[in-house]
Formats: sequence, structure tokens, C-alpha cells
Amino acid sequence: MSVAEINSQVESKLDAVRATLAREVTGAGDVCLTCSFQAEDVLLTKLALELDAKIPILFLDTGYHFAETYAYRDRIVQEWQLNLINLLPEKTVAAQEAEHGLLYQSAPDQCCKLRKVEPLFKAVAEYRVWLTGLRREQARSRTGLEESALFALPGGKRVLKLAPLAAWTTRDVWYACEQLSIPLLPLYARGYASIGCEPCTSLPLDANDPRSGRWAGRKVECGIHIEAAPAV
Repeated sequence: MSVAEINSQVESKLDAVRATLAREVTGAGDVCLTCSFQAEDVLLTKLALELDAKIPILFLDTGYHFAETYAYRDRIVQEWQLNLINLLPEKTVAAQEAEHGLLYQSAPDQCCKLRKVEPLFKAVAEYRVWLTGLRREQARSRTGLEESALFALPGGKRVLKLAPLAAWTTRDVWYACEQLSIPLLPLYARGYASIGCEPCTSLPLDANDPRSGRWAGRKVECGIHIEAAPAV
């Protein structure tokens, strides 16, 4: 496939995403977008801004991100004038480590719960629609990802969770970012494929699995994309 054919294909996919966003974002006021500042999230943010320049952009500020992630976030926020909402855990890194030690080593699920899952679910409960840059190709755990589905939060509230890029490949994302002149997080240039908190992110252990560098292979999901268990 030629570059021109790839660009045409990606442009068609961009138009489809724009149509999906137009149905939910324009004038709604009750839509949020979660952004880790990885490529697909920044791309989706760029497209959403075309419809609502003040759409709430939720960022999980765990306190453990790479310095490069924070610097890149601040750059994009300033250049794009984002309505950024930094979601903070109840305890600072210092307070958590004083009480529990290095949870990301001893109990990574608990660390993710305290610093990601709880703050995000609490924030998302304030909205009707949750936009996310999730893609099926990202991990084996995401191969069944739906582009649109109701998502149950703790407490029983259900929000419409949209993943307009679900069927996109990494190649699609990178070509689209190039077409739209979107600068990318510099950590990609160092070989990182999936980027989260610094202590739990390494270069990929498996070249065919972009998330193999997360949590040293101990798990593949932090929990924010896993529905709460129904009350019994």
C-alpha cells in the first residue's frame, strides 16, 4: 500500500471518528475525555476540540509519571488551551509510601486502585458520556472492545463509554497524528510503546506486545477499564 493510499484510508477513518464525536459532543456539556497523553488519547483530544474547545480532559495525576509525561502534558495544555482536570488520589505519594511502602512493588493492584481507579470512577460519575482512546490492538485483554457500550461504575451509575478508535491500528494513529501535525510524547522515540507510571513502565519485553513493558509482565490492566462488580 502506498503512502497516498494509507493517508486516504486514515482520512476516511478520521471522518468516521468525527461523525461519532459530533453525535455526542456538540453542545452536550456532559461529556468527558480521559487522556493519558499517549498518542491515541492526544489524537482523540484534538478531534474532540474541533467540536468543543472546553471539553473536560481528565488526567490521572498519580504522582508517579515520567518527568517527560508531565512536561509534555503541560506543553499540550498550554498550546491547545485544554480544559484539563488533574485527578488526584486522596493521599500524596509521600503519605502513601509512609503508610504502605512501595505498593507498586508489593501490591500493584492496590496501588492502581488508590491512585487511578478510585479517582477516575469518582470523576467520571459526574458525566453522561466517557470518551477514551482505547484500541483493540493495544492488548489481548482489549480484543473484544466495543466502540460504544454502557459502563457500570461503583454505586450502580452507568455511563456511555465510547472508544471511537477501537478498530484503529498503531500505524493508523501515527499517520493521523502526522496528518494533523500533532507532536508526540518524546518517550516514544526512546522505544517505549505503552507509557504509564514510571516505576511500572519499561521498554517492551515482547516486540509484538506493546503492553509487555507494563508492570513487569505481572498484569496488563490497571483496573480503570474494568467494570465494578455488581452489588450482592
